Amino acid sequence: MKTISQTMAFKAVIFDIGGVLLESPIKYLMEFATKHGLPPTFMLDEMRKGAPNNAMCQCERGQLAVSQLVEELHKGATESAKKQNLSIPSAFSVTEMMKGLLCDLRPQREMFNAAINLKNNGFKIGVVTNDFTVDLPTMNSPPECFRSLNIVFDDLVESCRTGLRKPEPEIYDLACKRLGVAPQETIFVDDLGGNLKGANSLGITTVLFKDAQSTLKKLQELTGVDVYQEADPISVDTDRVCHGLVTTKEGVRLHYVEMGEGPAIILCHGFPESWYSWRKQIPALAMAGYRVIALDQRGYGDSSSPPDIKAYSHDHLCKDVIAVMDSLNIPMATFIGHDWGGAIVWKLAIGYPERTRGVVGVNTPYFPPNPNSNPLEQMHKKPGVFDYQLYFQTPGVAEAELESNLEKLFKYFFRAPTRQDYFPGREKLGVHNVRERGGLLAGVPDDLTMPSLITEKELAFYVKEFKKSGFRGPLNWYRNIEENWRNSLKFAGRKIYAPALMVTAEKDLVLTPASSRFMEPWVPNLSRLHIKNCGHWTQIERPKELNDGLLNWLNDLHGNETSIKSPDAKL
Repeated sequence: MKTISQTMAFKAVIFDIGGVLLESPIKYLMEFATKHGLPPTFMLDEMRKGAPNNAMCQCERGQLAVSQLVEELHKGATESAKKQNLSIPSAFSVTEMMKGLLCDLRPQREMFNAAINLKNNGFKIGVVTNDFTVDLPTMNSPPECFRSLNIVFDDLVESCRTGLRKPEPEIYDLACKRLGVAPQETIFVDDLGGNLKGANSLGITTVLFKDAQSTLKKLQELTGVDVYQEADPISVDTDRVCHGLVTTKEGVRLHYVEMGEGPAIILCHGFPESWYSWRKQIPALAMAGYRVIALDQRGYGDSSSPPDIKAYSHDHLCKDVIAVMDSLNIPMATFIGHDWGGAIVWKLAIGYPERTRGVVGVNTPYFPPNPNSNPLEQMHKKPGVFDYQLYFQTPGVAEAELESNLEKLFKYFFRAPTRQDYFPGREKLGVHNVRERGGLLAGVPDDLTMPSLITEKELAFYVKEFKKSGFRGPLNWYRNIEENWRNSLKFAGRKIYAPALMVTAEKDLVLTPASSRFMEPWVPNLSRLHIKNCGHWTQIERPKELNDGLLNWLNDLHGNETSIKSPDAKL
């Protein structure tokens, strides 16, 4: 199998929609005519008659809207039936036919999967489609996969928005320019041979779609990418996602990104990360019908970084999330948090139950407050894997070390517990002996290879973000352990009744699966998801398993309101 570096001739693949990404509209139109006792090609012939200047082509160029097309097709079908001595049944409706054509075609999942594989391997992916301006309210519910197009594909060229239509060469030239590639660097896939001619005339390599398997085979030969394998979730494009800012009553600026519409999901990251740690979850959740909001929490990225240690207590951090919800007019949300973000979402669920639709801890369990056990004192007595948190306690010390070489830091941090990410001596560099070693990076070689979990582009993003924010704010989260415990005692004895999901990762050495074993009595509506062969960075180590688990739970949550346990107070 060739790799992408061996196949640099092509940089982009452009797909047709109907017949390639969706099932064939021709098949649908033939079945529709047959169902009403008409010849299979009856409506196909009507739609093609007089091309390229008929009503159908005018609609595709945006010169007519669908309502006008329906009138013209109805008139033409009536006249054609009379000439052919055919009887059109009363149940036959051009409006219903167009509604099915626009709204009911099923996605061809293997072609979407191939497109994502190509994108994940560095190809630009686009769509060129002959489509319509839909002005009938009964047709305003396009297929669910249309929600994915602007998220997955780099560009979407619609004939009705450009005044151009396939097979006119100009529409393919426009698509290449918008993707930033030359025609000779581009592959175009369509199920109609006639539509390939205009692309061929520009020097675009074309693939005639006859069936998914033969098309996938040809794409693999041309690109060198294994388009058959199940694609990893796509990452969000930082330049194409919506960015927002909220300023709290305290004057703290909070940055967030947002994608999708539907029930609200708020994502809270851990240390040392940012909203970007959810880059492989945001598109998947948005495409599934959720409004996804991922925060740069206080101290990170483009959010404020107040210097005061007490400004980073859980109470302040929870109020930040509520401030974002209030600003966006969100009465309830499902909170999903990883690492420190996990601690925050559990605190939100117990402190703001009226704002909590559901709650998910990724790696981070819920620990009910224990009035008899000060966690900072316990940590000093028996540091174990929390030794690094004691190293973080003295202001200025860890900041100086971590900020001194950001590239080295993130190459060291974002490593999976696999042989691929091993480097000599790694086993001696644990979180249990940081103070003894003299620092978190003490003993870590300067020439670390790139870890498997991040790309050079992703590494550059983290370096840029932490050059802006520094580490004072993120480290201050660790300097409130005792303060957070004291503040949490007001919740002692209280349970979390919101629907909840605990995601455990088999090989997380700090937030171990075993540490979550006592949650059920305190979280009565708890479900569980265990991910094997996964370390601490669950969102990027096992994104598909996490996404699938989250969506199964979320879809069940929003489809089943009857199984939630409530307190049973008997008189």
